[in-house]
Formats: sequence, structure tokens, C-alpha cells
Amino acid sequence: MRKTIALAVAAVALAGCGVLPGRQGGGGEERQSQAVAESPTKQQETSPAEEQQTAAPQDTKVIATREVAVKEGKARADITGLKRQGRTLTLNWTVTATDGKVNMHNGMSTGTLDYTVSAVSLIDPVNAKRYRVARNGTGEDAQCVCSGTQGQFLESGQTSTVYAVFAAPPADVNKINIEMPMIGVFTDVPIS
Repeated sequence: MRKTIALAVAAVALAGCGVLPGRQGGGGEERQSQAVAESPTKQQETSPAEEQQTAAPQDTKVIATREVAVKEGKARADITGLKRQGRTLTLNWTVTATDGKVNMHNGMSTGTLDYTVSAVSLIDPVNAKRYRVARNGTGEDAQCVCSGTQGQFLESGQTSTVYAVFAAPPADVNKINIEMPMIGVFTDVPIS
């Protein structure tokens, strides 16, 4: 009897933490919707070598730009697309080393061993909400739905084209702020 009760308590605890399959753990405002988190992505079907590729240029029209000094030089980030598609929003941008070196390897990630642009976020000032990059699942193994940047140390004149997918803000939000590590905040970027 004690084993049955202990197993039941453990199952309830694990379900609440999101450890059991098909369940999500505790949340917060920054969490992606369940449909975005559980949607299949191309990353699930690719090999590790393919995951490190960056997105092909979607648009060449720059809708916002920002130039800043970084640790070993200067960088320019150009937002080339911020497109709503149903319940998701895709951000496309380029980073160019205008002088010296720019570390894209882990410079826009959430940790030193994370070689992606996963630390980029959208900020909706009207609804006071932050949107983090979507994940292809839950738990420690969930990968961002974004560009890989492993090995990208840009020299002066080199450009990296990257992307990230987010849950879309409400339909009445037509401008949003974009926060990028190393680069700073772009304000009032139009959503198409």
C-alpha cells in the first residue's frame, strides 16, 4: 500500500514539473504557447551539422538598423523581416562586423555552451510582455527554433544571416521592440 501511495505522489509531482511526456511544467509570462512549443520543426529532422546552418536571406530591405561597439570591434545589425504567420512571428536579421571581430559563436545565446541566437527576445510594451524564442519541446533537450551560430567569429566585412521564431503577440500589436545581446534594443519595429 505504501509503495502505491509513494508512486502516486511521485507521478503527481513529476507531472507538475513537466517531466512526464506530454505535460508542461510550471510557467510564467515568458513561456511560449503549447502549440508553438509542441509544433514539429525542421530542426528535429536535421543532423547536427545541418543545424548549424543559418537561414537564407528572406528579404534585402532593411526595416531597422543599429550599429554598436562590441568587445573586439564594431557591429551592425539590420532587421530584414518581422513577419506574422498565424500564431507565430519570424524575425530575420543580419549582423555585420564593420570593424574588428564580432563573436556570433555564443554572443547571442543564453549560455556559454549554447551556440544559437536563443537570447534574443521581443518586448511588447503595450501589453507589458516579453516573448522568448520558441522551443521545439520542453525540458533540457528542447532546442530553440532559431539559427545556430557555432564557429561564427566574424572578421571585418563579414556578415551572418540569422533568424528566430516566436509566439505571435496579439493581432492588434503592429510594432514591437527587439532586444539582442551585444546589440541592444530596437524600438517600434513594424510587424508585417
